[in-house]
Amino acid sequence: MSLSDYRFKIDEIDEKLLKLFSERMETCAQIAAFKKENSLPVLDARREREKLQSVLKQTPESLRDYTPQLFSLIMEMSRSFQNRSIGTDSGLASAIKKAIDETPQLFPESASVACQGVEGANSQFACEKLFRSPNIMFLSSFDAVFSSIEKGLCKYGVIPVENSTAGSVNSVYDLMLRHEFRIVRSVRIKVEHNLLAKPGTRLEDIREIYSHEQAISQCSAFLGTLKNVRVIPCENTAVAAKRVSESERSDIAALSSRQCMKYYGLSCVKENVQNTGNNYTRFICISKALEIYPGANRTSLMLTLPHEAGSLYKLLSRLYALDINLIKLESRPLPEREFEFMFYFDLDTPVYSPRLLQLLGELPEACESNHYLGSYSEVF
Repeated sequence: MSLSDYRFKIDEIDEKLLKLFSERMETCAQIAAFKKENSLPVLDARREREKLQSVLKQTPESLRDYTPQLFSLIMEMSRSFQNRSIGTDSGLASAIKKAIDETPQLFPESASVACQGVEGANSQFACEKLFRSPNIMFLSSFDAVFSSIEKGLCKYGVIPVENSTAGSVNSVYDLMLRHEFRIVRSVRIKVEHNLLAKPGTRLEDIREIYSHEQAISQCSAFLGTLKNVRVIPCENTAVAAKRVSESERSDIAALSSRQCMKYYGLSCVKENVQNTGNNYTRFICISKALEIYPGANRTSLMLTLPHEAGSLYKLLSRLYALDINLIKLESRPLPEREFEFMFYFDLDTPVYSPRLLQLLGELPEACESNHYLGSYSEVF
């Protein structure tokens, strides 16, 4: 037989598979109707386990590594199809529709906003890019920003979540596990780090450099060229500039922005010392209430999955089946639970999509816990 003959045979088999798959899904729809009528849950875990064991017994030894994956995926799609047929709604879909209806058409120009740091911090510039005239409350920590939102002290908060070169801000992801909040918008700002010191200070005079740990990481190549210089992490780049400005020493410097140079009366010893020119930090704007503004095309979730083989794969298969694009997946250890993780998802899909609402309705079945963080758009 030639290759074309084998391909023709594959096409014939695929045609049969498609017919059988269609027949199977039609039967699933009938099962869904029966379950709805009799108030039965879509997921029957015992039935699925028994089915997989039965299939495995009938599988030739050479295919036993593949058959469970195939049938697990088929059952995931079957459940998704049943949920769609039934119209599963955990209450979240209704809350989202209500938020879409009640949220103003325009993002506010002015509001009380909590930011971590001091005057000149990057969170301030992100805030000013989101709001035309914000009333900014500077706080000492990210935890304080989250707490101020929960307590209603500020309507919004702006915090960094990731950098294009240094990666995610892990401390923020850890705080997400402890606080109740919603994301209403995100923004990216370009970050440029400069070596700032008191006027008259030369590069060879510097013995200590202060900055945020992320900025230090982003300037590692430049810092590696300096001899006998101590690098000291601090709260953020603006705090570093302020510390240098208020110090009586003339042998210290800060990795900070040109805006901070102006704010704190410093001079630029060396400009643009970051490792790469394509350096962006992404900030999220959070609120206590669920607000969904027009054009929301990104959704963020925090999910805890069963601690068993294939649980993440099964969830990802649902995204694939619903044609939902995953643009970020981050895992963080769960406190007091050894080797178990929370997963943070960013999904690229309009909030108005029925497929997104279907996925959200299926999450309670697929996850140990699930938190919908919000649907929003990103400002560049």
